[in-house]
Amino acid sequence: MGLPNAASGDLSSQMEVDAFRRLFPIQFYERHLAESIRPDGRALGKARDTTIALGPVSSANGSALAKIGSTTMLAAIKMEVMTPSVESPDEGCIALDFHMPPVCSPIVRPGRPAEAAPVISKQLSDTISSSGMIDLRELSLVKGKAAWMAYLDIYCLDADGSLFDAALLSAAAAFSHLQIPVVALNDDGRVVFVSEEEGGENFEKEPVNKEKRKLKLNSVPFSLTCLLHKKYILADPTAEEESVMETIVTVVLDSSGQLVSFYKPGGSVLAYTSAVQDCIALTRQRSKELQIILDEAISGMEID
Repeated sequence: MGLPNAASGDLSSQMEVDAFRRLFPIQFYERHLAESIRPDGRALGKARDTTIALGPVSSANGSALAKIGSTTMLAAIKMEVMTPSVESPDEGCIALDFHMPPVCSPIVRPGRPAEAAPVISKQLSDTISSSGMIDLRELSLVKGKAAWMAYLDIYCLDADGSLFDAALLSAAAAFSHLQIPVVALNDDGRVVFVSEEEGGENFEKEPVNKEKRKLKLNSVPFSLTCLLHKKYILADPTAEEESVMETIVTVVLDSSGQLVSFYKPGGSVLAYTSAVQDCIALTRQRSKELQIILDEAISGMEID
């Protein structure tokens, strides 16, 4: 039994659109850009729907799942006691690893590390360090003897564009959820973990941490990745948009709206002053949205 004429015509028309999209991607997108709308229905400066879930990994000291559209990042923090360096005897450390397993994207091949992974990992480490979000002295336990090493692992579960934005958001959310464990000095003067049932009762010396505590965050950085194409600026691009229009700009601002970093890894379009200012303005607006989303996630966790 054949399809009705109308349905057959709609199917044929959709196939033609899909074929045109694959064969002439630039022309396909430029037709939409001329109407100030994107194929997914978003305005040029609008980011995708964003959600944060705190505490998805029960075995971690802090964790978060962040989604921007389909892009999904899982961040987990594990705290370990270390001996601080001689140069910084009253500071702890943060060790960050960014992972892109083959399941996250068709372009990531099994047995081969993703090319983007070390770049994003370095960018995340630099951003967390330069933003001043975490005072490393907050991670000190006993000056010159013991401090916290925070192992932050971020796993990309779905790579559909704006990977850095989602990764940074998951990291900030995980640190917001982090609870620093209780530790105490034992009879040998070593720092050891104390279970919640034990408290500090079994040790002759006072616990270093008498109870679990939250890590104080000074200024949370938020970012927005934009695509530059001719006179157009597209906020929060998808993977398809990034593959078609290659000039990418990422702006990072702190909670007070101050510029933390501006990242432009090449591309054919020059970042003129007006374009940079527009990207910063879009990031400032986006940062306010992300702060509200993060605050709501934290409030929901406290209520639970």
